[in-house]
Amino acid sequence: MLEEQQSGTIRISDDVVATIAGLAAMETPGIAAMSGGMSEGLAKKLSGKNVQRGVTVEVGQVETAIDLRVIVNYGSTIQQVCRQLQENVKEAVENMTGLNVVEVNVKVEGVAFKEREEEPEAETGRLK
Repeated sequence: MLEEQQSGTIRISDDVVATIAGLAAMETPGIAAMSGGMSEGLAKKLSGKNVQRGVTVEVGQVETAIDLRVIVNYGSTIQQVCRQLQENVKEAVENMTGLNVVEVNVKVEGVAFKEREEEPEAETGRLK
C-alpha cells in the first residue's frame, strides 16, 4: 500500500501483510499448521521465524490478495474451518493495514492427526 499525504509516504510491505495473515491463520480453530508447500517436504508448525510460511501476498496501493497453504486438524469440517480462516485473515489484515482484501484463497495441503498422549511410565511403574 502506498499512501501519499502532505507529510510523506506510507508503504506497507508484502512481508508485513504476510505476517499478519499468518498469525491470524494460526489463531483460527481447526488450523493445525501452515504448510511450506510440497517442495519443502513435511509441513512445519508456524513459529516466530517462520510466520510467513504458507502465505503468499500481492499488495497493491489500496488492495491486496492473499494465498494460504494450510494443514487442518483431523475431524474438523474443512469447509467451515476454511471459511472462518478467510474471514479471520481478511478482518485482521483490513483492520491493521487499511488495505482492502479482495480475496483470500485457501489450499488445504494436509490433515494433522493428534498424537496419542502416552501415559507417563515413570509415575505408574515406580515405587515410592
